[in-house]
Amino acid sequence: MKNPKGQACTLGVDLSKTSFQLHGLDSHRQTVIRKNLSRSKLLPCIANLPPCVIGIEACGGALYWCRQF
Repeated sequence: MKNPKGQACTLGVDLSKTSFQLHGLDSHRQTVIRKNLSRSKLLPCIANLPPCVIGIEACGGALYWCRQF
């Protein structure tokens, strides 16, 4: 996948009960996204991103979020 500089091509998501931390890197491994979002804002935020690889931690809610993404 080839994304222009400045667009996230890899996104890491730290899951919790009420807030979620996003960390996105571009193809040059530069941070382009660093956000702390509430549960209600997570899906709309990810839906507005270009296609990218999403990595999430292995936990009880991970399968749910994989299906949503």
